[in-house]
Formats: sequence, C-alpha cells, structure tokens
Amino acid sequence: MSSETVLYMVIPCYNEQEVLPDSAEKLKRKISDLIARKKIGKNSKICFVNDGSRDRTWEMIQELCQKDPVYSGICLAHNEGHQNAVLAGLMTVQPYCDAAISIDADLQDDIDAIDAMVDKYDEGCNIVYGVRDNRESDTWFKRFTAEGFYRFMKNMGAEVIFNHADFRLMDKKALAAFGEYQEVNLFLRGIVPMIGLKHDCVYYKRKERLAGESKYPLKKMFAFAWQGITSLSSKPIKFIVNLGLGISVISGLVLLWSLFRHFTGQTIAGWTSLIISLWLLGGLILLAIGIIGEYVGKIYLEVKRRPRYLVQEFIDANQKNSGVLKQ
Repeated sequence: MSSETVLYMVIPCYNEQEVLPDSAEKLKRKISDLIARKKIGKNSKICFVNDGSRDRTWEMIQELCQKDPVYSGICLAHNEGHQNAVLAGLMTVQPYCDAAISIDADLQDDIDAIDAMVDKYDEGCNIVYGVRDNRESDTWFKRFTAEGFYRFMKNMGAEVIFNHADFRLMDKKALAAFGEYQEVNLFLRGIVPMIGLKHDCVYYKRKERLAGESKYPLKKMFAFAWQGITSLSSKPIKFIVNLGLGISVISGLVLLWSLFRHFTGQTIAGWTSLIISLWLLGGLILLAIGIIGEYVGKIYLEVKRRPRYLVQEFIDANQKNSGVLKQ
C-alpha cells in the first residue's frame, strides 16, 4: 500500500461495551503507526458495526466518532448476526476504501498481523487470510471440535481455509466480487474462497479475550457449523441417498434370509429384531426428512429475497451520513 491507499478496518460489535474502549485504543495505535510509516493513507478508518447491541455499545461508538475522526460507525436496524454484520460493514465502506480488513472486537486475532497483510497486498494479493498457526491456548475439547469442524467442512465439499475465521483483508476488486454473492444464508469462511483471485495467508498466534464473554458458546458453534455445511454443500442429501441404498441392500439380504428360514421350516418370531428394525428405520426416516427440510427452509428464505441487513445510521467524518441502507 502507498500513502494514498485508504484502508478501512471493519469490526462487528454485539454487546461489546467491556472491550470496546481498549480495542478502540489499540486499533487507533495500529492505524496511526501504519499511516506514520506511509503504509496506508491518512483517510484510513476504523469502522465499528453495531449489530443490535442491547448495552451501551452504540453510544460508545458515537462518542468515539465525535472525539476522533479516525473512527466511524455503522448501526444496524436490529441484530442480524455476526456474518451479516461483517457483510454490512464491508459493503458499506466499499465505496470509500481501497481495501478493508475485518476483525472481531475482542482482538483475539493479533492486530500486528495487519502489517504482514498490508505487505501481502503490496505484493499484489487481492485477499489475505489471517490464519492461526496453532491452537495451543485452547482446551483439548475446543481444539478437537474446532479442527474437526474444518476437516468435516472440507469433506463435505466446502472450500474453507484451515484455522481461518473472519480475520482477512480484501481489496476493492475482491469486495466488488464479494458483493455479487447474494446468498441470504451466509457463511463467509466458505464464500470468500469461492471468489478466487490472488490470495495468500498470514499466520499468527491467537490471544486471550480482553474482557467479556465469547459470543460463540458450544451450542452456537454447532449451529454455525451446520449453517456452513447446508449453505455450501449438498453432500448431506447425497448421504441420505447412499444411506437409503445401503439400507435397501441390507433389507434385500434380510428378505432372502427370511425366505430361506421360511422354506426350511425354521421361522421363529423375533420380537427384538422387529422392534430394533422399526426404531432404526423410523429414526433414519425422521433424520432424512429433517435434513431435506433444512434445505427446503433455506430455499424458502432465499426466494423471498429479503434484505440481509438494514443500516440505520452511518457516521463517518469524511462521508455524508447515509441514512438507511439495505442489501
């Protein structure tokens, strides 16, 4: 990047009043350092996206914007979820920047990796992924489930970057291409790699959360994984087909075995095997209906073409407040 390149940092926020003051100060020091070293332009910004927070997050963002023009703020009309908040931030700042970096407000992702991201951009990369180099700080269970998630996603046909979350740099070309993806059911970790273009990775060590609680407990993580699988891959439906074929083959063999027993006079009523078969087949049928229903539900949401977010207010000292935006 040059001293004329405008970089926006996009930070989704949901009930982040405890970490916001510290995060804002650290991000300001980072962007000021990059500007001083003429790595980015002086109009570069830190843009916080308030995702329908119920605490003082938006009020604090407004105060930051009033005190220092380096800060800008986007307030969504209501809570849309982390993925939509990232999307809203990137699409809102797209007209005003040459590149944008998305990073979570807790700053567990190392902001010092931004320097290497900028260097990769200077080398011609359109997309730079921030990737954890290890999970030594995680518990055994967290490490096992997280790494299992990425492997399972890959086996399901989703193109994801191993150990990459939503810490990434995208230039203007990548953002424009990203805007062409109109899915309502968002899974950014799978959509962004679909863009292609020139990309690279920057590796870093993940830090402890500054304060507050994680917005992704185990239950939400499983829901997020299921969202990713069903949004990007049809393999679960193919699995149902293969499972049905397998059960049909087994049923045929059981039929032949039953006929053999019948004609040899060895038929004995098997209550246990009958009950087990009924429960097994009933459970598999319900599972199959549930998976197919999940895809039907996603089709239902897609065809309605509802906006993925509404921007209630956009505060930027260099731009006019944009009122309500939608996409």
